[in-house]
Amino acid sequence: MSKIAIIGCGVVGAAIAYELSLIPDLQITVIEKNTPASGSTGAALGVLMGAISHKKKGRAWRLRATSLKRYETLIPELEAITGLDIPVNRQGIFKLLFAGDNLDKWQKLQEFRKHEGWDLIIGDRDYVSQQCPHLVHEKIIGAVYSPQDRQIDPVKLTNALVAAATVNGVKFHFGSTVENFLTQPAKENEQLSCRQLVTSTDKIEVEQVIISAGLGSTPLTRSLHQTIPIRPVLGQAIKFKLDSPLGHPNFQPVVTGNDIHIVPLGNQEYWLGATVEFPTESGASFANPKSLEQLKQEAIVFCPQLKTATISKTWSGKRPRPEGIPAPIIGKLSGYNNILLATAHYRNGVLLAPATALEIVQMIKNETCFKS
Repeated sequence: MSKIAIIGCGVVGAAIAYELSLIPDLQITVIEKNTPASGSTGAALGVLMGAISHKKKGRAWRLRATSLKRYETLIPELEAITGLDIPVNRQGIFKLLFAGDNLDKWQKLQEFRKHEGWDLIIGDRDYVSQQCPHLVHEKIIGAVYSPQDRQIDPVKLTNALVAAATVNGVKFHFGSTVENFLTQPAKENEQLSCRQLVTSTDKIEVEQVIISAGLGSTPLTRSLHQTIPIRPVLGQAIKFKLDSPLGHPNFQPVVTGNDIHIVPLGNQEYWLGATVEFPTESGASFANPKSLEQLKQEAIVFCPQLKTATISKTWSGKRPRPEGIPAPIIGKLSGYNNILLATAHYRNGVLLAPATALEIVQMIKNETCFKS
């Protein structure tokens, strides 16, 4: 029985726990200092910008494609196991194109995606008027529609992953913090091996450790003398309600324009959000109410119906972006033969959670990272 500990229970940590729980003879423990999805996952809109992204090769696209395909089986799988409902918008992403956007670049992406079985539809101003008559601006030249991209409620998804993993025998320690890693030299090389986690509530014997703690990964790796610098990037959003749906009631995709997302929630409710940075002189990020108003005004420019919206909630949260390292960080922690990192997904934690989990599973199956 291999003993695996996962530190962090956002959507990535929960996805790893669930995928590992499908492997026989693993004893899996998840340690989370708060509650599920209480960190960066709770600061996400759950927009899966996969096929519509400009990533075309290498790890960046492979992770996206893997996640999109896994989500199509994962959601019904989790709902069947847990009986929980996971809200998914399967009407795709509708991205506005404005004067100055490179239409040729989008056409090349459309052709590239077509060869791999992904649909992208490119339309002109008339297409925008027909599909989304509520989107109007003199500088709109058209839109790209990605019907196979999705939007998922990240908190309900995480809770379903936790519930399903629990059914499969995973132990979750919420309200518990890691206070120390007890290590010893590995037998076959000069690397170290972690053998025990000392938490605020317990001592846990481990053979393999996975750090998936988002912004909390930096202090954890610092205590292991291998600091991974991860910077918080602030995201803000407004939840609002309208008297009638935006555009056609039977066509409610996620709309994105100028890096602003309008996310349908049903019952004439929507999220309006973007990832923005407000660094202070000390490098900290803070929520600025004026920036929320600016966000709303920028969205009204291309979606005038938002002028009549009633704001029901404002929200802010921080996403983990690595410094000097491509996001996300997936792989072995330098100097250790049995500690993996699966963290710092920046704006794509929900999108890349399934693929990240599958990569970790493969690493464990191959036993290339854990030879003690």
